[in-house]
Amino acid sequence: MDFKEYPDAELMMIDLANQLAGDLENALLTHDRVSFAVPGGTTPGPVFDTLSAVDLGWDRIDVMLTDERWVPETSDRSNTRLLRERLLVDKAASATLIPLYADAPTPEDKLPSLAAALDPLLPISVMLLGMGADMHTASIFPEADQLDAALNGSDNLVAMCAPGAPEPRITLSAKVLKGAMCRHIVIIGDEKRAALDKARHLKPHEAPVAAVLSGSTVHWART
Repeated sequence: MDFKEYPDAELMMIDLANQLAGDLENALLTHDRVSFAVPGGTTPGPVFDTLSAVDLGWDRIDVMLTDERWVPETSDRSNTRLLRERLLVDKAASATLIPLYADAPTPEDKLPSLAAALDPLLPISVMLLGMGADMHTASIFPEADQLDAALNGSDNLVAMCAPGAPEPRITLSAKVLKGAMCRHIVIIGDEKRAALDKARHLKPHEAPVAAVLSGSTVHWART
């Protein structure tokens, strides 16, 4: 694991966006198409704002989420909505979105078709992950109902319910996360820094992010 500390979050987001752009540009030099996986939530929005304005071969980039809440795009909790509003705009509007949500009562109803669209794009070329204070990453939560399947199973996508999560989730499995060719993790604040330090000494079942720390670059700013 590489660790990068920044004086503030604003500078971190700009620098991280530039690094991701460089990683994508390098991948495009050797591949006709590349895949780019990103988290939802509140943290990565500023990264998306900067990245969307970068002049890249976006028409050759397949963008996907690392996980999604099972809600329609009309919901303000939809990660897909966040991507459409803050990443897939400006120059990045020509990228192709690979969905992790479809109109159905549960993620299990659409898991086979969503996985079929994902499988040809693996391994993921460039990945950005977040981490919660509970040491989850993507939607692989401690004490989730399908935790073992997400950490150790052979499936690329896993449907997940977790304590405290108000809706079902769908997530890339640890196998897919670990298989990414280039992987970054972004965190902000002392609480998450303490969680990261703790996770480095725990097993993935206790701290799911521990499954992907090796080979990742972690970016942290206090505020």
